[in-house]
Amino acid sequence: TSAYSSPAKSLGDPGITPLSPSHIVKDSDADDAVEQLFLVVVAIDFGTTSSGYAYSFTKEPECIHVMRRWEGGDPGVSNQKTPTTILLTPERKFHSFGYAARDFYHDLDPTESKHWLYFEKFKMKLHTTGNLTMETDLTAANGKKVKALEIFAYALQFFKEQALKELSDQGGSDFENTEVRWVITVPAIWKQPAKQFMRQAAYKAGMASPENPEQLIIALEPEAASIYCRKLRLHQMIDLSSRAPVNGYSPSDTIGTGFTQGKEHVRRNRQSRTFMVENVIGEIWSELEEGDRYIVVDSGGGTVDMTVHQIRLPEGHLKELYKATGGPYGSLGVDYEFEKLLCKIFGEDFIEQFKIKRPAAWVDLMIAFESRKRAAAPDRTNPLNITLPFSFIDYYKKFRGHSVEHALRKSNVDFVKWSSQGMLRMSPDAMNALFKPTIDQIIQHLSEVFDKPEVTNVKFLFLVGGFAESPLLQQAVQSAFGSRCRVIIPQDVGLTILKGAVLFGLDPAVIKVRRSPLTYGVGVLNRFVEGKHPPEKLLIKDGTRWCTDVFDKFISADQSVALGETVTRSYTPAKPSQLVIVINIYSSEQDNVGFITEPGVKKCGTLRLDLTGTDASVPSRREIKTLMQFGDTEIKAMAVDVATSKSVKVGIDFLNY
Repeated sequence: TSAYSSPAKSLGDPGITPLSPSHIVKDSDADDAVEQLFLVVVAIDFGTTSSGYAYSFTKEPECIHVMRRWEGGDPGVSNQKTPTTILLTPERKFHSFGYAARDFYHDLDPTESKHWLYFEKFKMKLHTTGNLTMETDLTAANGKKVKALEIFAYALQFFKEQALKELSDQGGSDFENTEVRWVITVPAIWKQPAKQFMRQAAYKAGMASPENPEQLIIALEPEAASIYCRKLRLHQMIDLSSRAPVNGYSPSDTIGTGFTQGKEHVRRNRQSRTFMVENVIGEIWSELEEGDRYIVVDSGGGTVDMTVHQIRLPEGHLKELYKATGGPYGSLGVDYEFEKLLCKIFGEDFIEQFKIKRPAAWVDLMIAFESRKRAAAPDRTNPLNITLPFSFIDYYKKFRGHSVEHALRKSNVDFVKWSSQGMLRMSPDAMNALFKPTIDQIIQHLSEVFDKPEVTNVKFLFLVGGFAESPLLQQAVQSAFGSRCRVIIPQDVGLTILKGAVLFGLDPAVIKVRRSPLTYGVGVLNRFVEGKHPPEKLLIKDGTRWCTDVFDKFISADQSVALGETVTRSYTPAKPSQLVIVINIYSSEQDNVGFITEPGVKKCGTLRLDLTGTDASVPSRREIKTLMQFGDTEIKAMAVDVATSKSVKVGIDFLNY
């Protein structure tokens, strides 16, 4: 049995029953909210490892401005974005974000730092938590717990304030939050509760409110990337398949150099941080015809997301062909392998202790690794050196009674040596081995997607996201799929999603058809049919035999849904005299759901329609219309009593049931 007992028995009211025949009315232009006019669109790419924002004024949509450069920054890492790290004071008040948080935490005395709460890479928690609620906790580096909602709200509030400040400085007058449309990007493979969680955190940060939800759009990362890729000109990308002189470099250049020269080319034009997006369809796009398909692979720090889109002409709208898939195969997997390697050399017990006792030095070590990780390439021959923080060497000696050097000699890890300058020296093979498990998972997953019938004849594969900068990943994708489609990497690939999200905020209608990630329906009573319905579902009320707990389906998982599409069903109270009608909405990841008590069926909304005090002259078979409207990442439901046109609305809620 499910956690939800039968609604009919528990509520003491007989519920609703479908009016036959059940009909569906498609009605996409019903009471559309009047478009609000925003002066500017600000998109926030809230990443697992790094974050940033970009904006565009609605008056000049062809200019996308990427946020100011940040103070701080790491050698070997370009910082158009800032690390997703946050620091709270010992009193749990917000202190700082990004490089500032990291550097401040780092400079604290160890006796003091253990009282401060430092968080990094916390976005993954929303993906990995099965039963996410408003109460879910995050654990700081010192082991203390804080509500995840608070941390996310602090981070979004920080971005909100930074962006408003930059806009005000630029415009010379104070910019109001009401003049901004916010866009926050999330992985497409996140489950509904995680997407709703982001919206709640944004409300808490004061970006929008439940009364004014249109001010915030939750955009899906690969969709945003897809929108940006459509605008690409040939000089703005690297085509791995042809190695043609994209950017005017000859094919003899290896990927790596073409890429760095390409970057230089961009960097010279980038002092302004403003990107011109020509209001045309890019050259690559002009090769695509109606019905052509392409895959966007968005590989970031935490997750890798894949979406298959199809072009619909004349406007070039996008249609999602195959529901977003992917998994936790981001570049964090490489960090994790490095940590496993350290455990193998120095012992897991030591690494665990070191992380707790010297959290700031551990952060340092991971920063040193990060810049070397970015230097890994398929054709590299010289070793990569990683500086071990002094306190690592020192603490190891105290902990084990012998030197780090001794540990390396003694361990049977071949490709890692100790260099006389106090560094870990890794051979390129050792570094490549750290990438292998993560890249293998990405390739494996992509192969499965390519084998799906919906995914035949893919023309292009766009590789985007921060991890797409890795030559190792580029080479693996190219060698696995280069024969099936053209593999394209936009330049400045780490900012692709950010720029696409701004374009999406300027014109949200560009995505026309999505695939529903879940099956939705309501719980109803049907006339009991002997032999067809299970006997334990029999409920006898006023001499009528009902089958309870029936799941009446509105839409199936993976069904195409046009944005704004409304699905309507009609019901009637099972008992004519009933004056309070309760309609419970349920969701499931399964396609075929018969009863709401089946495993995996979750309640995600309740419509309570109170008909007391309405005129007694209503027809004996009262018609209650139930509508579900499938919006961007939000879904709205509504029930209407046809006779009196009394109605009630509710947003589908995955966090509070």
